[in-house]
Amino acid sequence: MARVEKVPVSEFNPFYGCFIMLLAALIFGGIIAWSGYSLIQQDKAIAQFAADQPQKFAPIELGADARAALEKKLVDFKAGQVSEITLSIAELNGLLLIAPDTGYGTYTEMLRFERTEPEKNRIIARVSLPMNHIKFWEDKKRYLNGEAAYEVMVHEAGVDAQVADVKVPGKTVAEGFVSGMATWTLLAPYSKLDAIGPSLKLVKKATVTADGVTLSTKG
Repeated sequence: MARVEKVPVSEFNPFYGCFIMLLAALIFGGIIAWSGYSLIQQDKAIAQFAADQPQKFAPIELGADARAALEKKLVDFKAGQVSEITLSIAELNGLLLIAPDTGYGTYTEMLRFERTEPEKNRIIARVSLPMNHIKFWEDKKRYLNGEAAYEVMVHEAGVDAQVADVKVPGKTVAEGFVSGMATWTLLAPYSKLDAIGPSLKLVKKATVTADGVTLSTKG
């Protein structure tokens, strides 16, 4: 039986392999360079409105009777004794005080709810949000001191709120930055806690009112 023998039709040329490797290196290097450039530009954009020191808020006032009433309201809702509760602005701030630490700190030093925008289903809060510098290893923080609009919504994990707008007095906040903040929802850290997650998931409808927010187990 005749044996099949491969006969080269052209001379071997290592240039093609080197060209492919060079092209791959250029593409990879371009991606690295573009990522670095984008990070630097983002850092500069944040520096335009960030402050070196946090804004200090007055302590949240929540007396023993008010705390007991708020906790009973939450317990009754979780137990199914009521299908709807309304939380005032003062009670929303009270929740910041009694909410447990999720391992990432609490919101008591980061925000204060002030008013609502019912027509947009939003709650407006004064905020002082810590942010890293580009040299994150130096562990130096800067702060977004201003006003944030949180749009209240309901998704698969229950009731939540995401940033819809940010205002810093006298400064411009890039739209891309606001869009990026929207990916980190306000109640996401609590949805993973056994003591709170199931209660959040009970909510099928959340309506912002002139005085606060109404939560209902009925969609």
